Amino acid sequence: MEPSTTAIIDQPPQVPKGLPIKLPGVPMNPPLIDSTEDPHPSLSDWHDYEPNLEFDDTELSQTAVPEPGATIVFDDTSYAAEFEVPSADEIIATTLEADNYEEQLKMVEPDENAIRKDFKRRKFIEFIGTDKQGQPIIAIYACRLPERKDLNSNIFIDFIIKSMEEFVQNDYILAYFHQGMKDNSKPALQFLWNSYKELDRSFKKNLKKLYVVHPTTFIRMVWFFFKPIISEKFKSKLIYTSSLDELKQSLGLNTLKVPDPVKEFDEKINNGTRQRYGPPGKASGHHGSSPSTPTVPKTAQFGVSLRFIIENSACLNCIPPIVRKCVDHLSLPDVVETEGIFRRTGNYTHIKELRAKINAGEEVQLANEDTHVTASLLKTFLRELEEPLLTYELYDDITQFSEWKTEEQRSRNVKQLLRERLPEENYELFKYIVEFLGKIMERKDFNKMTSSNLAIVFGPNLIWPKQEQMSLDEIAPINAFIDYVLQHQDDIYFVDINKKDRGTYD
Repeated sequence: MEPSTTAIIDQPPQVPKGLPIKLPGVPMNPPLIDSTEDPHPSLSDWHDYEPNLEFDDTELSQTAVPEPGATIVFDDTSYAAEFEVPSADEIIATTLEADNYEEQLKMVEPDENAIRKDFKRRKFIEFIGTDKQGQPIIAIYACRLPERKDLNSNIFIDFIIKSMEEFVQNDYILAYFHQGMKDNSKPALQFLWNSYKELDRSFKKNLKKLYVVHPTTFIRMVWFFFKPIISEKFKSKLIYTSSLDELKQSLGLNTLKVPDPVKEFDEKINNGTRQRYGPPGKASGHHGSSPSTPTVPKTAQFGVSLRFIIENSACLNCIPPIVRKCVDHLSLPDVVETEGIFRRTGNYTHIKELRAKINAGEEVQLANEDTHVTASLLKTFLRELEEPLLTYELYDDITQFSEWKTEEQRSRNVKQLLRERLPEENYELFKYIVEFLGKIMERKDFNKMTSSNLAIVFGPNLIWPKQEQMSLDEIAPINAFIDYVLQHQDDIYFVDINKKDRGTYD
C-alpha cells in the first residue's frame, strides 16, 4: 500500500569517476570529488548542491488547519494514532501570564521555617540523658531522617549544629542508631564529608565517644572512606555497639527509649542470640534466678536517697559530708579559677575508686586530687541520688519555664517552687550548691564558666523525669530555669524560710 504522503527521490545517473556532471542549481565549477577525497565532506566545506527532489504535495495543499478541539487522524502503514488538539482556553491556561511571567520564571526558594519545623517534628536528634561521668548524650536516629530528595544540606547541617551547640561546649557523647534507615534517606559520601568539615573545633575536640549502634556494611564503607582523612584522635573515639543492653551498660543508663524500628531489630538479634546460646545466666548455673541485692552500708553516700544520708551520716544543715568536702576544696582560690571547671570530666576509673571508698566509710583526701576529678565527684553524687535534688514532683513545672513570659511571673513561680514545694533537706542542699556556683561565676573571667555554662552542666544532674528520657525540647527550659536561679539567687534567697540554725557556712 502506498503511503498517504509520498516523496520520490531521483536516483543520480552512474557517472565515471572524476568527470563533472551538471545538476540543477549547481555552479559549473564546483570542486571535484575524486577517489582520494572524503566521499562525505564536512558541512563546513563548500557544497551548494542538492539532489533533485520531487514532492507530491496534493494532500498537503488540500489539508485545512484543524479547529481547536478537533481530532487529527494519521493513517500510515507503520503508524496510526490519535492526538487531541488542546482548546484555545487550555493553551492560554498553560502559558505564562503576561503580567507576572518574571515571577513565574524565578527559582522557588525553600521555605526554611517549614523545613526546620519538619526536622523538629521528626525528632531525629535528641538529648537522652547523661552517662556515668555526667556527660550529656546526644542520640541521632537514622530511621527518622528525611528523604535525600527533601534534604536541603545547608539547612540540615545548620539545624544539627544549633541543636547540639549548647552541649558541645563541654565534653559530650554521641550515639548514632543506624537501623531503620531507608534507602532513599542514605546520604551521599560527599554530603557527609561536607557536614564533617562544617563542624567547628568544639564539636570534634569535646566529643569523647561516638557509639555506632547496630553497624552495617554501609557504615563500615563510610568509615573506610573517611578513615584516611580524619585525625587519629577522632578515630579512637569510635565504638561499635551491637545491642542496646551493651550500650546501656557502657553509658550507665537504666532505661533507654529508642524508636520502634531500632527496638524491634535489637529484639530480633537478641532472640537469635538466646536461641543459639540459651537465656542469660543459664550456662553459669544461675537457672534464671536473679542475684540478691547487696546490702547498702549505712556509710553510703552515693546511690542512695538524701534522707538516707541525713539519717546515717553526720550532716550539718542537711549537707552530706562528701558534698561539703568537694565544695570546700573547689572553693580554694587556686582551684576555683581553673579553666573549664565542671566542663571537663575526670578520670572515670579513679572517680569510681573514690566513690567505693566513700561508700565503705573510708576517709578520702581531696587536697592532692585533680580538680576535674573532684568536680566530677560532686556531679556524680547529684546524678546518683535515688531521686533528683529538685524532685520528680517539680519536673513538669520546671519544664514549663519557657512559658513564663514576664519577669514578674518567673520570679513568683520560681520562688514558689523552691520555697514552698521542695522538701526542707532538698531546699537546704540546693541553696548550698547554688551559692557555691555563684562563687564559680564570680571568677568567670578565669574559669570561663558563666551562669549559662553552669546551667548546661548541672541542669541534667539536678532534675530528670521519673519514667522517660529528657528530650531536647525539655532540656532547654530546665537549663533556662537553673540559669535564672543562678542569676537571681540573691533575690530568691533574700527571705530564708527555714527557722533553724544554718551553721557557719551560711
